[in-house]
Amino acid sequence: MGLTLAQKIIARASHRKRVEVGEIVEVDVDFAMMQDSGGPRRIGATMEKLGVQIWDPDKVTIISDHFVAASDTTEASILKYTREWAKKYRVTKYHEREGICHIVPVEKGYIRPGMLYVGGDSHSTTAGALGCFAISMGSTDMLGIMVTGKTWLKVPESIKIIWNGKLTRGVMAKDMMLKTIQKTRIDGATYKSVEFTGEAVDKLPMDERLVLSNMAIEMGAKAGMIEPNDVVYAYLEERNITEYEAVFSDPDAEYCEVLEFDASSLSPMVALPHSPDNVQPIKETEPLSIDQAYIGACTGAKYYDLKMAAEVLKGRKVSSRTRLLVAPASSEIIRRASRDDGSWRTLHFVNQPEFSWTNGTRSRSDFSFACDGGSIRYNRENY
Repeated sequence: MGLTLAQKIIARASHRKRVEVGEIVEVDVDFAMMQDSGGPRRIGATMEKLGVQIWDPDKVTIISDHFVAASDTTEASILKYTREWAKKYRVTKYHEREGICHIVPVEKGYIRPGMLYVGGDSHSTTAGALGCFAISMGSTDMLGIMVTGKTWLKVPESIKIIWNGKLTRGVMAKDMMLKTIQKTRIDGATYKSVEFTGEAVDKLPMDERLVLSNMAIEMGAKAGMIEPNDVVYAYLEERNITEYEAVFSDPDAEYCEVLEFDASSLSPMVALPHSPDNVQPIKETEPLSIDQAYIGACTGAKYYDLKMAAEVLKGRKVSSRTRLLVAPASSEIIRRASRDDGSWRTLHFVNQPEFSWTNGTRSRSDFSFACDGGSIRYNRENY
């Protein structure tokens, strides 16, 4: 029997020819990420007490995004501590005010096909769109990784999600994921690796591929993965990344479940309160007055999201009764939207919406406010 994408990467990281589903193995971590909320401030005291160093500072990145920009002295002190900690432990891949922790490592070319990548934040599965095994772990496990460069995990079962056909205009990867989660429910892939494949997936631009792997966590998945193709190779080449070993599932790999969907019949979807699996087509949704609209977070504020929003809003004005918030996922995305097609300018002038690129909005208030109508959010948590 052949091996899945997850099995192949785990086998390589554990220095074995093959691993079987259910085995518990020790693996080498190729690259690790921590952020300002659950990173240095959670493990710093223990590392000092143990008198240990990071196993390889060049294989670690720290992204300050949850408390950027600081709203009080406590948050400012957390950022200061994170900044100084990175310097103390010689982590040169430190980024602040550059974007969300799941997007920046991908943009910087730190993550490559075939890697075993661990991030200290729930949606670190995002990087699986490059064809790597990307998983999330909490601060205790990240402490062990920082010191040893190793961790343990159970080899997961794999689910194959096949999207046949082509998406129609106005339908995006977010709609694909909501339709998928409607089928699997929020616990349908618990501790399983999900492989996305099919014609519709192959044709997605890099931004959209990231949505699929990111939202695998909403299915309960351990990882969300897509085999690399020319889209990924071109993305890496733009960043002068040429050294990597792409991995592919065997034709006779065994999956615990295979689900197929038709992209050509898919229409825009929406998740209603209070769960991401409470999904239905927008055309079947009861009209609702919108008090607040939010385009943001690591799922819904990348270049193609901004471009589509600008196409809808161009030549229009935001209603005086509605608050529009736009929180781009990274500064690189802002530069591209400003340079390539004017999307950023369009969004900025439809009614002077509010802007931020901090993931911290999610940890503090998520721009929420009391209202009698509704709030619509183009991110993973619009429920």
